[in-house]
Amino acid sequence: MKKRRLLMRTLILLVLGAAVVYTLYANLTKDDIQKVAVGEEAPDFVLVDMDGKKHQLSDYKGQGVFLNFWGTWCKPCEREFPYINNQYNHYKEQGVQVLAVNISESDLAVNQFADRHKLDFPIVIDKDGQVQTAYNIGTLPATFLIDKNGKVVKYHTGQLLESTVREYMEKIKP
Repeated sequence: MKKRRLLMRTLILLVLGAAVVYTLYANLTKDDIQKVAVGEEAPDFVLVDMDGKKHQLSDYKGQGVFLNFWGTWCKPCEREFPYINNQYNHYKEQGVQVLAVNISESDLAVNQFADRHKLDFPIVIDKDGQVQTAYNIGTLPATFLIDKNGKVVKYHTGQLLESTVREYMEKIKP
């Protein structure tokens, strides 16, 4: 009986030790995982908006793209959307597009959010997380600025102010 208890305790300690080692390794190497680098081609994707229209990133070549990753539960995302919407309405005729990529939420939740905030730009849902993975998104909101050639010119995490949104859209205006 004592041998069995000793064996079980040893196994539990080994499993816990392995978990600690893995956690330390993952935390120490997480910065080695690169986001899409500035100057690189933005990974292409196809997602469907709330009206059923397909949006392929490469179809926007020739225009600047303000690519924003967000969630309905994300308060900083919610606070920056009026600024993004205002600037989108100002810059859309100047060749700057906004694509708001929701992170895997239901159509109902996203539609209600968009209606409540009267958003005019295309909202797509990354249902299977492939786009989120391709762009290595962790913290929300996350914004990529993509120039007319499809290259990433800037990456930003965290809430944006309206002046920053304006500055960023000016930066990617063709």
